[in-house]
Amino acid sequence: MGKWGPLIAVCLGTFMLLVDVSIVVVALPAMAGGLGASLSDLQWVMDVYALVLAALLLAAGAAADVLGGRRIYAAGTVVFALASLGCGLATNAPELIALRAVQGLGAAAMFATTLSLLATAYQGRDRSVALGVWGAVNGAAAAAGPVLGGVLTQGLGWRWIFFINLPVSVAAVWLTLRVVREVRRDPGRRVDWVGTACFALFAGAVTYGAVRAGGDGWLSAPTGVSAAVAVLGLAAFVLVERRVAQPLMDLALFRRASFVTVMATALVFSASAFTILAYISVWLQTLLGMSPITGGLALLPLAAASFLVSAVSGRLLHGVPARYPVGIGTVLVGAGEFAQAVLGADSSWPALTAGLVVAGVGVGLVSPALSGAALASVPQREAGMAGGALNTFRQLGYALGIAVFGTVVTSRIASSLHGSAADPDGAARALAGGGAAGLRGTVPREALRSAFASGLDTAMMAAGALAVLAGAAVLIWVRPGRRGAAPAVREPESAATAP
Repeated sequence: MGKWGPLIAVCLGTFMLLVDVSIVVVALPAMAGGLGASLSDLQWVMDVYALVLAALLLAAGAAADVLGGRRIYAAGTVVFALASLGCGLATNAPELIALRAVQGLGAAAMFATTLSLLATAYQGRDRSVALGVWGAVNGAAAAAGPVLGGVLTQGLGWRWIFFINLPVSVAAVWLTLRVVREVRRDPGRRVDWVGTACFALFAGAVTYGAVRAGGDGWLSAPTGVSAAVAVLGLAAFVLVERRVAQPLMDLALFRRASFVTVMATALVFSASAFTILAYISVWLQTLLGMSPITGGLALLPLAAASFLVSAVSGRLLHGVPARYPVGIGTVLVGAGEFAQAVLGADSSWPALTAGLVVAGVGVGLVSPALSGAALASVPQREAGMAGGALNTFRQLGYALGIAVFGTVVTSRIASSLHGSAADPDGAARALAGGGAAGLRGTVPREALRSAFASGLDTAMMAAGALAVLAGAAVLIWVRPGRRGAAPAVREPESAATAP
């Protein structure tokens, strides 16, 4: 395979696990029909993958230090492949959700080791080339996901969005074992499993509460219990991290305003830029009657714009303090969300295009620079932990965004359907979950379209406001860290989302 064999092996796995985030979006209506899945089921199909990935990312990195990155990457790919096979064979929503969690476990093992494998395989200019290609693969995965998902769903059925991972996984494992060198191990490293469990409890409880709030209300008992469990999980995590010898996270970093701002921005960025696309996809297919392929193509302007801007911004903005592209880019994401919030009962997909392009430009600015902003907010000796925290917050933001904005969408739909549906809350959950066809006999079609558009508008306005506030906070509060922090935009490889 020559000297680029390790790069091919790593890029195959990276492309596959990132595509699996966005490829599901276009297939949601087909999944709902094929499995009889509810809105909360669909939310968990998307959420549980990102949640497990966020919860285990730091622990997987520590395990790789002990056991070896090559071994962990190969094992994670095998787990991911087997879970993908199970997802494709799932007969009901709970099975699919459980197997998506196992997929997240494999993805965490892969994600946490990719950069260390490339750093071991390449030096000097070759390393820059390899990392640049790997960063471009990240952008290509985001661009290809909706279209590939539409082609597979329409041509072969939604199960093939998971089956397609099998041959890719086999090739990735074979190449890894054949051409990738092992990363130097650190036998003295210990994995903080207790801290990992506490963080997983916190993240899971927060997300579960947000999902339940869509049906039970924010002041309901289940939502309150979830909030209490989340608080307890967070408190336990803080106590463990303060006492353990080798913590997952150095809590002293959160005393830095710059670091806290970047982490909050990473969370808001992932939530605002990407999660509402899932509900837009349901609207395109179940209300406008678009096919999975055309529905995927309608979302392409965001991914295409982000890929193009990301490909050039790393070089054009080299040496510019990272807070500027991150701050301005996040504001543009917000502006793009505002521009999309113009939907009505008669709107069609072209109403989204301009806003998707603006948001895509923002994503293209933020992606190559966000890692640089995180590194600029801490001393150099904390760079590894800052990178791991950044990616954890990005995945957590995606999971929370699916839940929170889903609740916003359904709440607004329910308000709009008062007077048109006998059970507005039930109709709202069915409509947001892809059940428009079942409601057309009891609710006027115009009312359904108007209600869904209103729900999307409200969610996009909320996402836009959060993104603008986060971008402004970065421009105001993020400053270079002391003693050797990396304050400038890095090369395109820092568009990557692995630590």
